[in-house]
Amino acid sequence: MHGEKTSPSHNVLRKKMYNGTTMTKFLLLAFSDVRELQILHFVMFLVLYLAGLMGNLLIITAIALNHHLHNPMYFFLVNLAILDLGSISVTIPKSMANSLMNTRVISYSGCAAQVFLFMFLGSADIGILTVMAYDRYVAICQPLHYERVMNRRACIQMAASTWISGILYSALHTGNTFALSFCGGNVVDQFFCDIPQLLKLACSDSDLSESGVIVFSACLALSCFVLIIVSYVQIFRSVLRIPSPQGRHKAFSTCLPHLTVVSLFVFTGITAYLKPSSRSISHLDLVVDVFYSIVPPMLNPIIYSMRVQEIKAALRKLIGQRLFMTNKMSIFLL
Repeated sequence: MHGEKTSPSHNVLRKKMYNGTTMTKFLLLAFSDVRELQILHFVMFLVLYLAGLMGNLLIITAIALNHHLHNPMYFFLVNLAILDLGSISVTIPKSMANSLMNTRVISYSGCAAQVFLFMFLGSADIGILTVMAYDRYVAICQPLHYERVMNRRACIQMAASTWISGILYSALHTGNTFALSFCGGNVVDQFFCDIPQLLKLACSDSDLSESGVIVFSACLALSCFVLIIVSYVQIFRSVLRIPSPQGRHKAFSTCLPHLTVVSLFVFTGITAYLKPSSRSISHLDLVVDVFYSIVPPMLNPIIYSMRVQEIKAALRKLIGQRLFMTNKMSIFLL
C-alpha cells in the first residue's frame, strides 16, 4: 500500500530529471566515425548545398530583374525559392560543421530552432504549392477573371497568409514537442532535429498530445494535397477542351513543372514519414531522410528552369550579362 502511494511521486521526479528544459544538448546521427568518410560527407553536402543555394538564388534574381516575369505565377515561384533556400540552410550547414569538427552535438536551443524553422518552412512550402495550383486553375479555367481574382493585393495576402500560418503552425508543433519529458536519452537518430525522432525519446505517457498534433498535421497536408488534385482535375478538363494543339501544349507547359514539384514534395514526404519506424536506423532510412530534406529544394529550380521557357530565357539573359561584365572587367584590367 505504501509502495502504491510513493510510486507516482517517484515517476514525477524521474520525469523532472529528464525533462527537456533541463537537457542542455542532443547528439545528432553521425554518418561515419571514419575521418575520411566524414570529410567525404562534408564535401558531398557542400556540393548539394551550393547547388541548391545557387539554383534558388538564380531563380530569385532572374525573376526580380526581368519585368516581364512580374506576375502572380512568378511571384509565388520567388516565395517557393526563398522557402527552399531557407529549408536547406536550416539542416545542411550544421551537419557539415559537425562532420568537419568530428562532433555530433547540437544545443537544446539549437535543436528547438531547427525544429521550428524546418516545420515553418515545410508547412509554408505546402501552402505556397497549394496557392500556385489555385493560380494555375484561375489562369486556365477562368482566364477572363484572372486579373481581377489574382490582383497584386490578393497575391500578397495569399502569400502572407501562408507564411503567417506556417509560423503559427510551427510554433504549436515546436512548443508541444519541447514541452514533453524526454526519458529516452538525448541521441537523435537523424542528421538534424526532426520531430518523429524526438518523439522516440519522449516518455511513453507524455507524447499523446504531440501525436494528436501529428494527426492534425497529416490532415492539413492531405487537405492541401486534395485541393491541388481538384485544381488539376479542373485544369486538365479545361485544357483538353482547347481546340488548338499549340494552346494545349502551352497550358500543359505552365502546369507540368508545378505538378512535378508537388509530386516530388509529396512522394519524398510520404516515404520519409510513413516508413516503418525501428529502433536502429539503417542506411536506407538515412538515404530516405537525406532525399526528402535536401533533394526537393535542390531540384525545384532545375525543374522550373528546364521546363518554363520564360525562366530559361531570363536565366540565359542574366548569365550572359554577368559573363559580358566579367569579360569587360578582365579586358579593362589588362
